[in-house]
Amino acid sequence: MKKKHRVLKILAGVFVAMIVMVVGYTLISGWLDSLPTLDYDNNTVQTSPAVYPDVEFAVISDLHVYNTTLGTTGSAFEEVMHSDRKLLLDSTDLLDYAIDDILQSNAQFVLISGDLTKDGEKVCHELVVKELSRFTDAGVKVFVVPGNHDINNPDAESYDGDETEPVDNITADEFAFLYADFGFKDAIERDSYSLSYVAEPVDGLWILAIDSCRYEENVPGQSEIVGGNVSQLTADWIAEVLSRAVEEGKAVIALMHHGVVEHWEGQHKLHPDYLIEDYEHFGSFLASYDVRVVFTGHYHAQDITEGTFGEKFIYDIETGSLVTAPCPIRYCSIKNNSFYVESTTIVDKIHPGTSFASESMAFVKTTVVLEAQKTLANYFVSGTDADIISNAVGDAFNAHYSGDEDPSLRPPLDSGELSPWGKFILFMQQYVLDGLWVDLYPADNDVSFALS
Repeated sequence: MKKKHRVLKILAGVFVAMIVMVVGYTLISGWLDSLPTLDYDNNTVQTSPAVYPDVEFAVISDLHVYNTTLGTTGSAFEEVMHSDRKLLLDSTDLLDYAIDDILQSNAQFVLISGDLTKDGEKVCHELVVKELSRFTDAGVKVFVVPGNHDINNPDAESYDGDETEPVDNITADEFAFLYADFGFKDAIERDSYSLSYVAEPVDGLWILAIDSCRYEENVPGQSEIVGGNVSQLTADWIAEVLSRAVEEGKAVIALMHHGVVEHWEGQHKLHPDYLIEDYEHFGSFLASYDVRVVFTGHYHAQDITEGTFGEKFIYDIETGSLVTAPCPIRYCSIKNNSFYVESTTIVDKIHPGTSFASESMAFVKTTVVLEAQKTLANYFVSGTDADIISNAVGDAFNAHYSGDEDPSLRPPLDSGELSPWGKFILFMQQYVLDGLWVDLYPADNDVSFALS
């Protein structure tokens, strides 16, 4: 009997030790993850923030232009079309319409926050350059940064029946050459270690274009690197630029592909590659120099979120993709040191008198649902349960992509119809549905806020 008690004590001790180890590991790993990977030279000098000059400009993002000479039919192309939420076949028409719309506005310049092409194909870049030249021909300056799809992309390919063939992509140097007229030629300074640069489109306002992509890590035969970061050398260059901006009284708007503020609670957990590495520290770094606004893309959602760091703040204005419904354009203006954003959508305007808009919104949901079903299958969720959960995921992402999420429009999900295992998986992923349906401050499409 004593021997039995001794064995039970040992087992209980082992169990407690295991719990302590798991909890300890979780706490330590969480603490380590919270540490910055770079040494950020934050501004510690108390100065009065620069006053932003009055200006008007437009913003588009994630153009994903596809040159249809690469193929538009066959099973290989169909697989690509239905594995993502991009309206590739309409990419050029959508960009044409956006350019027409912007040229009819009072925009003095245009910002484009990356992913200019489907997958970095050289012929797609050449098509983008041709389209954007319409702006410069009209005297409207354009400033671009690369996205993760644009450079050294091993996924650059053409489609023929059920076959794919690699096609030419471009290097970082070729990107700067091709887009010389869209930021690089007008740069007052360029970073030696990335495609980052600074431009001054109007007196007193600097555009800090930050290259946050990891294209140098791309390997032929593998998918492109989706996540983003900057090197220590680039971070040091940014600090030097922002220090000079403070000294010279220049207001700064940042432009980059990856987010610096979490756009829904839990985004860093589900999709960390859509936020720049060290996003919290990087956001604090920019805000410490009184950079009030950063324009980002990448996630294809129309969302604005404020990041606060003590008394400092920054607004991450993420612009939805031009090829993902509802296909938005942002019109921004600064007046009396206040920022104004108005957004319009073009999915409902490009093909009047047709069902293109409703079909495009349904297409987005369908692709999200298919992706969710594949993920749930990896967790051995039954087909019936997967249909219920993935449909709710599709609704949530559609709401987030459009911006200004309204929880009152959230369709009910009857978990009582799920099996016990389905209920458990839903419980583990509930944060995704709940997070996507909450619109973090401020509004996403039409909003104004003070810059001081």
